[in-house]
Order: sequence, then C-alpha cells, then structure tokens
Amino acid sequence: MHSSLVIMAAGLGSRYGGSKQVDGIGPNGEILMEYSIHDALRAGFDKVVFIIKPEMQEMMDGLVGYLKQKKTADGRPVEVAFVYQDFTSVPSFYRIPEERTKPFGTVHALLCAEPAVDGPFCVINADDYYGVDAYRTIYEELGKLAPSGESTMVGYLLKNTASLHGTVSRGVCKVKDGKLDSIQETLKIQLYPDGHLTDLDTNTDLDPETVVSMNFWGFMPSIFPALRAYFEAFLRGLPDGAVKAECLLPVMVGEELKAGRMTVSVLNSRDKWFGMTYHEDRALVAEDLQKLHEAGVYPPSLRN
Repeated sequence: MHSSLVIMAAGLGSRYGGSKQVDGIGPNGEILMEYSIHDALRAGFDKVVFIIKPEMQEMMDGLVGYLKQKKTADGRPVEVAFVYQDFTSVPSFYRIPEERTKPFGTVHALLCAEPAVDGPFCVINADDYYGVDAYRTIYEELGKLAPSGESTMVGYLLKNTASLHGTVSRGVCKVKDGKLDSIQETLKIQLYPDGHLTDLDTNTDLDPETVVSMNFWGFMPSIFPALRAYFEAFLRGLPDGAVKAECLLPVMVGEELKAGRMTVSVLNSRDKWFGMTYHEDRALVAEDLQKLHEAGVYPPSLRN
C-alpha cells in the first residue's frame, strides 16, 4: 500500500531552547525524526514528507538526504518531499500582523503538505519518539479506512507523556468502544515527582491512565477540504494583531467529531513514547535510545 509519513518539523522549539528537531540525540548523532522514519519504512510506508521552514532546506538536505537511496522493507524506493510552512500559504483575505513571526499551528502545517500527499498518510511531530509497534499498527489501520469520513490515531497514556521539567500540552481524549468520543486540548499539564498530574489552567487533577493524543494521526486525503475550511474560519475569527494564536489539529478533529463528520479509531501502542519538550529531557532520551540500540531494536547506525 502506497502511504506517506508526514513530519511536522517547522516548529520553533522555543521551550526546548534550540532547534530540537535537528539535535543529534542518538548514539551516532541521529536526530529523533530519523527513528520515526526508520520505523515507518519498515512498517510499509514508502514516502516521507517533511514540513519545514524555507531556511531549513539546506540543513535538512544534509541531515536526511541519504533517504533518497533507501528502500522500504519490501524493496520499493522511498520518495522524499519537502514542503514549506510559511506565510505564502495563508489565504490572501487575511492580513498578517507585521509583528507575527510564529507559524499558524498544526492545521496550517498539514495544509502545506497537501500537494505532496497522494494517498493514505500519517502525520507526526518531529520531536517525538512513538515506537516501532505504533507504526505497524497505524499502517495496518490506514489500509482499512474508508475514502472519506474515517480517520485514526495512536493513543498514549498521560502518565507516560509528561515532563518533570515543565508543563506540556496534550489532547486529552475520551474513548468509547474503541472510537474517539471527544478531545480536549489541555495546555498546561504538570507532572509532579510523586506521579500526580494537574491541569494548571483549571487546577484539576488528571487520571494518569488518561488516553492522550501526541499528534500521531492517520488520515485519507479527503481530510484536506475540512482542514482548509476550518483554517479559513479560524483566520476570520482572529482579532486584529493576533501574533501568537495557533490553529491546532486536535481542536479541529474535536469539532469534526461533534459535527458528526468524522470518526476516529483509537489504536493502542505497546511501545513507550518519549520526547524532548525541555532541554533537561535530553539526557534521559539519549539514554533510552542507547538502550534500544543495544537491545537490537535498531541497527548500529540508522543511516546505512
């Protein structure tokens, strides 16, 4: 099955304190997204679409140019495409504030990838590690989706996705009979040393076993008109001078669910998620990756 891995890599990484998407974290300087690519290719994906800022192109060519010589597990050549998330793709009716430098969020990012996507696809964050099993699971599910109206996601437990070094944003999910019933974007979740988690915006404790979205979605190309309509409505509703507002994919999915225009199957992964929200997370992530290499989950080098 022809399918694409779409990687959202244009984020600024402001909380991390650097360009975490290209921070060499593996034993041989591998960046986190290389693990996602490796896992996706052996699951069956045969195209990788990078959503980047234009100024990242030369750097990305150097980092992942070797992918053009890669093949999938069944011997197919790997396609590689780069698309830009910048203001040129914002509808002409919207006047961008002069002070705005921040991209418009994950809905806008995914819309930028539309010209490069020509079949079922999954979309991920560049700075998250999702695990080998997650890609196998979502690849199989993509082959079962109807051409329109059906999507999927891989869910993770909240307790495994938070950081002791600061707050995180997560899409808190309610799941019913294996389907996503609702999703609430929760922006300030704090993990404490004793293991309890609190939504600081509402001062409400959260169940550690809560399923959350880590922006690991599976869609058909039919999602793009809905994304465009949602993004345009978002822009029309922005107040003058909005310089930081973002149009977020979990919020959009939640609205489609409420309207009855979408169903989302929720897949469970046996693997552990980890990521680098803050610079202090780096040492633990590097240690986890080293262990995976030593256990044979990954070869000595991902680039061979």
